[in-house]
Amino acid sequence: MLVTQKLSKVFRNSEVETTALKNIDLEIRAGEFVAIMGPSGCGKSTLLNLFGLLDEPTSGKMFFNGTDISGFRERQKAILRKGSIGFIFQSFNLIEELTVSENIELPLYYMGYPAKQRKLKSDEILKKMSIFHRKSHYPAQLSGGQQQRVAIARAVVTNPKLVLADEPAGNLNSENGEQVIQLLKELNNEGTTIIMVTHSSEDAEKAYRIIHLFDGQIVTENIRRAV
Repeated sequence: MLVTQKLSKVFRNSEVETTALKNIDLEIRAGEFVAIMGPSGCGKSTLLNLFGLLDEPTSGKMFFNGTDISGFRERQKAILRKGSIGFIFQSFNLIEELTVSENIELPLYYMGYPAKQRKLKSDEILKKMSIFHRKSHYPAQLSGGQQQRVAIARAVVTNPKLVLADEPAGNLNSENGEQVIQLLKELNNEGTTIIMVTHSSEDAEKAYRIIHLFDGQIVTENIRRAV
């Protein structure tokens, strides 16, 4: 599904040059659940941002389902993100002025779904995430675990091929964190490809493959179970 060839990212300003990623060769197969680990500053989030087309590599190539997307323009990136990629953030990134249902319907709105269909799909995913009873509440009225469930629902309501999760349990207590990781496992079992950045070795053990980064390079890979 996702292949990188000599992918590198260098951040520059007038005084300093920082290499965040260096010559990353990686293949993520459809249906995998991959965890990316490493110390702070090793390039984990940078790599996830490149996967999600939120940033551009300095050099190297990246392919999505066989298509070279390295040189995509912003409009092409936006189309690919809307139709194929879902994002889950550590800080939830819910819009405080919108209800739970409205937050979840937002990506459907941008994809041009009519209002009735948006409501049906939102209700369906809310029930699946066991948060339907909170559909009319606002994010500030929810616990952290409930907010992350809403964020996951928003990420998968469009049935993306790939979900990118950046420390999805990082702001949660152990019980809610375990529930969130279990939801990701269930989505993966249904066929969604998951790439998760995490500091937690316990969370990473739920993945099929664990990739360790250090100083912007892949140092080890541990395949726990093949797809």
